[in-house]
Amino acid sequence: MAFKRTLSIASAVAVAASLAACSSGSSPSSSSGSASSGGSGAGHYGNCKVTSKANSIKIKPASSGTLTVETTLPAPGWWNGTTASSINSGYEYCMAANLANMAGLKSVTVKNVSFAQLVAGHTNTFDIALAEISITAERAKVVDFSTPYFDSNIGVLTKKGAGVTAANIKTKSCAAYAGTTSQPFIQDKLKCKSTKIYPNSQTLYQGVLSGQVDAAFLDTAIVLAEAKNTGGRLEVAGQYKTGEHYGAIYPKGSANEKALDQGIKTLSSDGTLNTLSKTYLGPAFGGDPSAVPVWQLQ
Repeated sequence: MAFKRTLSIASAVAVAASLAACSSGSSPSSSSGSASSGGSGAGHYGNCKVTSKANSIKIKPASSGTLTVETTLPAPGWWNGTTASSINSGYEYCMAANLANMAGLKSVTVKNVSFAQLVAGHTNTFDIALAEISITAERAKVVDFSTPYFDSNIGVLTKKGAGVTAANIKTKSCAAYAGTTSQPFIQDKLKCKSTKIYPNSQTLYQGVLSGQVDAAFLDTAIVLAEAKNTGGRLEVAGQYKTGEHYGAIYPKGSANEKALDQGIKTLSSDGTLNTLSKTYLGPAFGGDPSAVPVWQLQ
C-alpha cells in the first residue's frame, strides 16, 4: 500500500505511522477472538484494553454477533501475530475491538486477504477492512473509504551507512512494491535513475539487503519496523511528506458506513487512537516516525 503519513494527526502523535508489510496469500484465512463486554470499557478482545462505550453505535454485521475485519498480514504493531488465528493485539486490531464493543458485538473475526484484493474491491463479505491503506481517488472508485484515522509519509529504507541522501537519491536505484502508492511516487514524482517494482513487501526488503536496489519506499512506520527486524542492517534514511491518510475500507454501498465512521471519529477525539499508537506502534517500530528527517523533492 505504499502508504505515507504526515505524522501530525493527534491520533498518531509520538509514534505515528504506516500499505503494510503485507502478504499476498491467495486464499484468505480467518479467526475470531471473543470478548467479555459487559458495560462501557469493561470488555477485552484478545489482549486489548477496550475503553469505548458499549452499544453506542448500531450496525448490521456481515456475520451475527461479530465484527468481521479484513487485513493483510504480517503487519507488526498494527496486528500482532503472523496469522489470523494468532492475532491478539495491535493498533488496528484493538481499534476494531473498540468498534465491535461500540456496536454491541462480542467478538472480532479477522480475515487475512491480499492487499491487491482489498484495494480492488474484490471482497465484500466483511464489515470493515483495516490494513494501513492510503486513501486515494483511484481506489475510491471501487471501494468506500472511512473517515481518515492515521496520517502517513513515505519512508526511504536503505542499507545502514549506504550514504543515500535527499541530494543524491535521484542517482540511485529505487524500488516499491506493486499496488502501493509508493510505486507512482518513485516513477512519476521522484524519478530515480532506475526503478524496480516488487510483488510484495518481503521481496522489496530483500532487494535492498541483497544490493539489487539502493532504496525501498514504503510507509515510514512500516519501514522503521523492518529496519528494527534486520538488527540494524537497514535504516530509514529519510521520509517524504505526501499528505496522505490511512482509511478503513467498507464494502461498496455498506449501510454501516455512517455508524462506523461515527465510531472512528469518537476513538480519535477521545484519545483512544493516540493511546493505541503509543502502546503498540512505538515499541514495534523501534523509533519515532516524526524523528525521521523529512526530505524535499529536488
